[in-house]
Amino acid sequence: MGSKKKQSAFAVLSMSAMLVLSACGGSEKGSGSENKEGKDFEDKIVVYSPHGKDILSKFEQQFEEKYNIDVEWLDMGSQEILDRVRSEKNNPQADVWWGAPSTNFDQAKDEGLLTPYEPTYADSLADGFHDPDWNWSGTSQTPEVIMYNSKKVSADEAPKDWDELLDSKWKDEIIIRYPLASGTMRTIFSAMIYRDFKDSNDPAKGYEWLEKLDANTKEYSANPEMMYNKVAKGEGTISVWAMPDVVMLKENKNYPFEFIIPESGTPVLTEGIALVKDAPHPKAAEAFYEFVNTPEAAKLLAEEFYRIPTRDDVEGLPSWITDTEIKSMDIDWKVFQENSDEWMKHWDENIKNGDKEIKE
Repeated sequence: MGSKKKQSAFAVLSMSAMLVLSACGGSEKGSGSENKEGKDFEDKIVVYSPHGKDILSKFEQQFEEKYNIDVEWLDMGSQEILDRVRSEKNNPQADVWWGAPSTNFDQAKDEGLLTPYEPTYADSLADGFHDPDWNWSGTSQTPEVIMYNSKKVSADEAPKDWDELLDSKWKDEIIIRYPLASGTMRTIFSAMIYRDFKDSNDPAKGYEWLEKLDANTKEYSANPEMMYNKVAKGEGTISVWAMPDVVMLKENKNYPFEFIIPESGTPVLTEGIALVKDAPHPKAAEAFYEFVNTPEAAKLLAEEFYRIPTRDDVEGLPSWITDTEIKSMDIDWKVFQENSDEWMKHWDENIKNGDKEIKE
């Protein structure tokens, strides 16, 4: 988990600028700041996000330049964020939770951890891309895929569907991000259970599938970077992960990665954003929420960070988005929300091979 703390931008302002800001009327949280529309904001914001240093640093810089609001962020897995926001319910530390599958946000909503907020761009989001009561809204769509090391595995050899991961030829070739800390992996594992559960209402066949996958799994990595590095080095050749991340790692970091969209269909996550209930800096939080979801921000996220936007008014998107055909699994996400914790607990206690350490 990374953290980002730094001095307020106000520390470097001249005395005359400080006097101007004081004359504008500060907030209860600090001296306050104003944007060009004259709206008062607190002088700090705390963001919890799994988006990683590159994205968070980029938007931190841009937001601070526009609003003179100091941004502090914590980079951790989406499930870790839910656990942390839950533990801080009586003394919230975060203002904005930026990035997690909709199922995580639905859990947080049910536990009273979020503040509803209908953004100014609400009309650009289809109904499936936001909570009915606006406790969260979608920022991007994330198809899950089979990832492989293209220097070690040819396109013909690579698994074409989920069940092919169970072939004995992949024994000790699969490296997976530890799922209990990852919303992406929890979704993939839950989808494998859901395939039969939706008709049988019994997770048994899904558990059996995960047992076979565990038998082929060499390691569960404690964080995504460790998983990326080990697959890139050929310590393992196969993984399962989010399509945009695979494309980004290939194009930006020259990792030898390719992906397969499973033939039978794949879960397509809606990544979202939400305001934390009783956030210490609510006005700044709303400003950040809007800022990272403008059409310009969505296009930047698509072009530089390989995120597929949920907004329907973003023009000029990259061809890897517009030209890729994705077969989405038909999933009742409410069933995921209701059962995922139980399914993952069973995996952790009864399926995960104890000989496989969670590699730090």
